[in-house]
Amino acid sequence: MLDAAHVLALASAACFGLGLVLMQRGLAFLPPLRGSAISVPLAFLVMVVVAPFTVDWPDLDLTAIGIFAAIGILFPSVVVLLTYQSNFRIGPYLTASLGNLAPLFAVLFAILVFGEWPSWPQAIAIATIVAGATAMVSGANGRARDWRLSALLLPLTAAMIRGLVQPTVKIGLEYWPDPFAALLFCYLVSTAVLLAANAIRWREPFALTREGLAWFSGVGIANGAAVLLMYGALNRGSVMEVAPLVAAFPLATLAFGWFFATTRRADARTAFGVALAVAGVVLLIVY
Repeated sequence: MLDAAHVLALASAACFGLGLVLMQRGLAFLPPLRGSAISVPLAFLVMVVVAPFTVDWPDLDLTAIGIFAAIGILFPSVVVLLTYQSNFRIGPYLTASLGNLAPLFAVLFAILVFGEWPSWPQAIAIATIVAGATAMVSGANGRARDWRLSALLLPLTAAMIRGLVQPTVKIGLEYWPDPFAALLFCYLVSTAVLLAANAIRWREPFALTREGLAWFSGVGIANGAAVLLMYGALNRGSVMEVAPLVAAFPLATLAFGWFFATTRRADARTAFGVALAVAGVVLLIVY
């Protein structure tokens, strides 16, 4: 049955999908590394402002902080850079398609760490969601192209990191069950990583356009909300439940892409993918 974990995971998927579309618009004005220096630090500043009112400080746990900070070295910092670069080189739809391997990595790590084995209905639902999401975005991407392996490795590596992060966050939340605290410390470290990367790569000032600032600010808010909702879902449900639902984000990518006129009209493959993904989501929620 539909519960809070399912709702949060689906809301997270919607925000991730929105972030991908906004990112594609922003990349027309700023390169990936520059964009990351806006989106993640801006989201972190918002978190700092509201943290005194949202974090359960009396239950602070140093072990949890260490886990969240370690996650922040890779997520969202490295994942953001990989996703931005992938979006820049192969577009949002193929990026989303290959990114849908994340739940497979998450399920594998959950089996190894927690001993969580999916039931047969869950396994079928996971496979259906991944297949549907892949069909959706490959259909929306238009004609096939001869992508270089180096470009395809970008979203695949990001998917593996996201898959590793979800069970690791689950461990941290067992010490300190506060999703906002997890988000705050992850983003603290990620902000430092991204600002350092920008300082090393770009030693001279750069022209910041109003359009670039606006689009990447939107990306930061959308992705920050997505991660917070995902952590909230993991705090309430298992990795096996949450990861596949978050992987349904290409539904939102297509919807927001149509809204922002970045997606062409749906073809038969896209429609089939939508039907598969929705069926998988329903199956996972029911069972």
